Amino acid sequence: MPSDIEIARAATLKPITQVAEKIGIPDDALHHYGKHIAKIDHAFIKSLESKPEGKLVLVTAISPTPAGEGKTTTTVGLGDALNRIGKKTVMCLREPSLGPCFGMKGGAAGGGKAQVVPMEQINLHFTGDFHAITSAHSLAAALIDNHVYWANELNIDVRRIHWRRVVDMNDRALRSITQSLGGVANGFPREDGFDITVASEVMAVFCLAKDLDDLEARLGRIVIAETRDRKPVTLADVKATGAMTVLLKDALQPNLVQTLEGNPALIHGGPFANIAHGCNSVIATRAGLKLGDYVVTEAGFGADLGAEKFIDIKCRQAGLKPSAVVIVATVRALKMHGGVSKKELGSENLEALEKGFANLARHVANVRGFGLPVVIGVNHFYADTDAEHAKLKELCRDKLDVEAITCKHWAEGGAGAEELAQAVVKLAEGEQKPLTFAYETETKLTDKVKTIATKLYGAADIQVESKAATKLAQFEKDGYGHLPVCMAKTQYSFSTDPNLMGAPSGHLISVRDVRLSAGAGFVVVICGEIMTMPGLPKVPASEGIHLDANGQIEGLF
Repeated sequence: MPSDIEIARAATLKPITQVAEKIGIPDDALHHYGKHIAKIDHAFIKSLESKPEGKLVLVTAISPTPAGEGKTTTTVGLGDALNRIGKKTVMCLREPSLGPCFGMKGGAAGGGKAQVVPMEQINLHFTGDFHAITSAHSLAAALIDNHVYWANELNIDVRRIHWRRVVDMNDRALRSITQSLGGVANGFPREDGFDITVASEVMAVFCLAKDLDDLEARLGRIVIAETRDRKPVTLADVKATGAMTVLLKDALQPNLVQTLEGNPALIHGGPFANIAHGCNSVIATRAGLKLGDYVVTEAGFGADLGAEKFIDIKCRQAGLKPSAVVIVATVRALKMHGGVSKKELGSENLEALEKGFANLARHVANVRGFGLPVVIGVNHFYADTDAEHAKLKELCRDKLDVEAITCKHWAEGGAGAEELAQAVVKLAEGEQKPLTFAYETETKLTDKVKTIATKLYGAADIQVESKAATKLAQFEKDGYGHLPVCMAKTQYSFSTDPNLMGAPSGHLISVRDVRLSAGAGFVVVICGEIMTMPGLPKVPASEGIHLDANGQIEGLF
């Protein structure tokens, strides 16, 4: 089988104007980035407000493993399949970050015959949205230090500046730095640090804002420091928001691309789900719902992270509700959750599959707890056996009363996911229950964290370190207790230990730190050893990426 990049290059792409026509976007509403990428104009997006909305389908997954689950691939395959069965469907995805692309995870454009293209541009600089977000964040950092340098009229306490810097790369050396060294002309030395761009609150605001005015208002509410008498200082106070909005103006227009089958996909925004809220932009999702009968979107990593935040943060703020949820699982990954090592996954092992099934079962229970109908999309791998797929379907039917459908979109494109598409339509057009959030807005912040830990993660309790407890109390005192919480936790486990696979119970969720994201409208809760600036692996993917003799990119996957 050819590689993903070879399959993508062999495809004949439609002009982006033809893709736009399929969902009623005129050429004069497009800002072209070459022949196959375009941004959709703000004015056209606003003109859609009075149109009725289609149905929203959320794709999430079991807890990820090194065996891979193929959530984005399934999202694309399902979108193509829905179009094949006559449902005008738009896919809404996140933009890839350069950090994982050059690190360990690779690209995020799907795979095999279920890809969005042009995959090279999508996985690299694309339309420059992440650069704009990085620049806007960096402008804020420069303005804060400049304000302190020039008389500090706001009386900012340099010991309590919360605004870190960002770069869209995995660079552990920048996690903690000392800045402004070298003398009086360089400012006041202090400790600082970098996060990855996708963890920036600017990214979160970008993805949750409904329009440019809302973007600027949210930026203005971001708390970046405290005064010496512990009063919050915002980006509006340092007069940063106008210029930041200018930098983000073009980036806030959703990006239109296509699948290998020529179907429309909006790729816009990209917060990580293990350290941020893990969903594409509200603007793109809303636009897709106005333009199609169905929107298929994904939430990052497993349902305990991405789906929970999609519902408790994005749906709560934007007034969205999925009509159906697909949980992506693989036989391989479930065997890993059952104790099988990656090198032994090629051998049939029904016992390990049944043991690892507990992970899927908890994710199903969690999603149903939100009042949402569920179907399982079993992403087929070549080494899977018929007996393993039959066993998984039996377990789903007998123990969970949920349908599991084998999908072969990676090898067959949309045709390999038509059965899943039919099941999704049946759920989406069937009886709907009210959406139920994990907690109410008036619940105390600490109790919100405890509810997620015990109700969704299977934990016995939470353990909040004193520094984090003090901050949570201050957030409550300052009037932020109504905000939802955004859990920053390892994606590999329901616990804070990435090696504790399956469906552990009775563990403690340790809360190491918390950060206020007042502009985005949530409180980030940092659990265990999770880092907001990841590092590169021992052998990063970048070592295999190069240009061949013809100037084409090799090693990108």
